[in-house]
Amino acid sequence: MRQSSVRGDRPRRRQQADAQDLGGYDSPSGSSGPPPDAPGWTPDDEVGSGADSGTRAGRSDKGGGTSRRGRRRAGRPRRRKGGRILRWSALALGVLLVGGAGAGWFYYEHLNGLLRKDHLDLGSSGLQKPEPNAFGQSPLNILMIGSDGRNSEKNIDLGGSREDADRKPLADVQMLLHVSADRSNMSVISIPRDTRVPIPKCTDPDDGKVYLQDTAAINQSLQHGGPGCTVATWKELTGIYIDHFMMVDFSGVVDMADAIGGVPVCVDNNVYSHDSKGHGSGLKLTKGTHSVKGVQALQWLRTRYGFEDNTDIGRTKAQHMYMNSMVRQLKSGTKLTDPGKLYDLAEAATKALTVDDGLGSPKKLYDLAGELQRVPTKRITMVTMPWQYGPGEKYVLPKPGDAEQTFTLLRNDTSLDGKDAKKKPTPDPKPSTAKDQLKVVVQNGTNSTVSGPVPHRASVIQQQLAQLGYTTAGTDSTLVTQADTTIGYPDDKQRGDALALAKALGLPKSAVKQSASADGLRLVVGNDWREGPTYPKQGADKGSDKAPESADALNGEDKKACMKVNPMYTF
Repeated sequence: MRQSSVRGDRPRRRQQADAQDLGGYDSPSGSSGPPPDAPGWTPDDEVGSGADSGTRAGRSDKGGGTSRRGRRRAGRPRRRKGGRILRWSALALGVLLVGGAGAGWFYYEHLNGLLRKDHLDLGSSGLQKPEPNAFGQSPLNILMIGSDGRNSEKNIDLGGSREDADRKPLADVQMLLHVSADRSNMSVISIPRDTRVPIPKCTDPDDGKVYLQDTAAINQSLQHGGPGCTVATWKELTGIYIDHFMMVDFSGVVDMADAIGGVPVCVDNNVYSHDSKGHGSGLKLTKGTHSVKGVQALQWLRTRYGFEDNTDIGRTKAQHMYMNSMVRQLKSGTKLTDPGKLYDLAEAATKALTVDDGLGSPKKLYDLAGELQRVPTKRITMVTMPWQYGPGEKYVLPKPGDAEQTFTLLRNDTSLDGKDAKKKPTPDPKPSTAKDQLKVVVQNGTNSTVSGPVPHRASVIQQQLAQLGYTTAGTDSTLVTQADTTIGYPDDKQRGDALALAKALGLPKSAVKQSASADGLRLVVGNDWREGPTYPKQGADKGSDKAPESADALNGEDKKACMKVNPMYTF
């Protein structure tokens, strides 16, 4: 299949919606959300297919009162999806600068009151947080969401489409930020907003409305109860546990970009994102490098008509470049020397964000900033989920093999830049126990809210083990949820036994993991092995140690990256 994003071939309904956008802005695609600071919350200007046009972005209660999310969303910039790591450190520094003054605590409470909070996960997948590694370290996964809500006059002015003011917002920018357990590297993966995926059953925490399981564009997940349903959708699709989310809207992007003072971006030719039909974000730049901020930064992050092939994928690349540039700029410290600018940045960041309860205070954001700052820029890798067109080329789907390979790397806490593979391997220890005496417990991990569990998987694999000589293997009837089949072992003494078991079953070495909670070998049969006694060969090399070429990786220190301009949008 031919790869692409979605735009030009989108259903007619969506194309009509685009033409009606008063501001003519392009709507952002699913991407890790622009960046670090206020980035890309490049909410798309697009109305998004299948949008519920009759609902309110602010979501008032029937009695006329404002719901929890309504208070957060209506009239206030959504949490800025990009507000990211480095940005957080700036926010923290702003707080610390006034910490010694009499007004320090008052100012902290003021910032605390600006943050909006929402539920982390509205699904019921049962996916568990991975156990810490042998050093007690755990990876960190944060979902960045850019909302296209027109729930305030400022958002309407910035996003156009005043007729969409009452529509529930779409999650038009989505990026998962994965920070490795040892904080040595960071991977950011974007998913195009029109990717068709299963959206699990979600219950809106504000009004109790139940949204049944559906298959639709991933950006519609936000309309099924809020950001917690977008988190649930990602967990179901990727099998990756998500620790936190951050969400921002149009005005939040502009405010943050202004507070930061501009981010350098590059185009290889003059560009004007505008055509006779009103398509385009309005971005107008001459060839070369420019520092964009405010509305111009939002235009950059939302531009689809103007870059390369006028697709959401092209826009995602622009968002990644913006994020990288912002990270480098903030890391250099040039924006953190003026107390006044720090105050502005702290104000803008806290006003722009909606976060989960686990990040619901400036101090928690500050602590997160400290974790993120440990990652060297050269070990930051940004990718787009490998994809392909669906039937009729009206939407996209995860690319078989390549998409799962990318998700597997993140689940295994393996960097997407391939540099983890350069670490010197340690020799595999020999088994310490005879097969027929080895205690092995098999457990069914195929539980899934979308596909449902596969009955008797533990028994099937236990019988296979008996045929392989592991005659003392037993089963645990407790049903769990796990994307990958794993073999857990308690300590180094049994690593050799676990590796031998993996080899006998045809499992990759990455399936063998030390587990502090294991009292022996525990084989959990995951959703990657839902049928048959023989472990299936994966569509892509499951043991791969690098993101596939189709992920279009961009390194955080690539200072030469420059967006290619579509000749139809130059001047």
